[in-house]
Amino acid sequence: MMGSELLSFMRQYLKNPRTAGALLPSSKYVAQRMMEKIDFENARYLMEYSPGTGAFTGYLLKARKKETVVLLFESNREFCELLQKKFGHEPNLHIIHDSAKAIGQYMEKHNIPWIDYAVSSVPLTHISVHEATSLLHQSKKHLIQGGRFVSLQYSLTKQGLFQAYFKKIEITREMRNLPPAYVMCCSCSR
Repeated sequence: MMGSELLSFMRQYLKNPRTAGALLPSSKYVAQRMMEKIDFENARYLMEYSPGTGAFTGYLLKARKKETVVLLFESNREFCELLQKKFGHEPNLHIIHDSAKAIGQYMEKHNIPWIDYAVSSVPLTHISVHEATSLLHQSKKHLIQGGRFVSLQYSLTKQGLFQAYFKKIEITREMRNLPPAYVMCCSCSR
């Protein structure tokens, strides 16, 4: 990560720690744990919520097939502009300056019938229960049967909320991150 990106991330955290979630971007180790949950060979539609400076985005774009469509939802304008500069040239990538609450609207706009995988860095412990339930509800609603919601969390205090939407949840802990993180892989079965 370039120094300017790190400074941008830290500045955004200091402005609004509830949305950034952590002082530093996620480590490559967390990114690898998140990506190992995705079957890139068969994924046609990927979503990423709150990509920040693109710690996971680079891995998603490198591992996906070129025809796989990726939607990034970033509500922070500065991060959105940074993502556009870094990845705007990528085919089948849509960088959206909006919250993940609007998933359905953008899926319709881009002719996306379902989500195979949703990757999220949204810190559910830092947002309201209403916002968290909306995110989980929208994700489950649009995930295909067998799809996965892969979430980075720094605490398991909202694990019960995940369980209300997803029956199967695998949790792994990654200590090589500051702070240490949990990767929650939630399977969608109806």
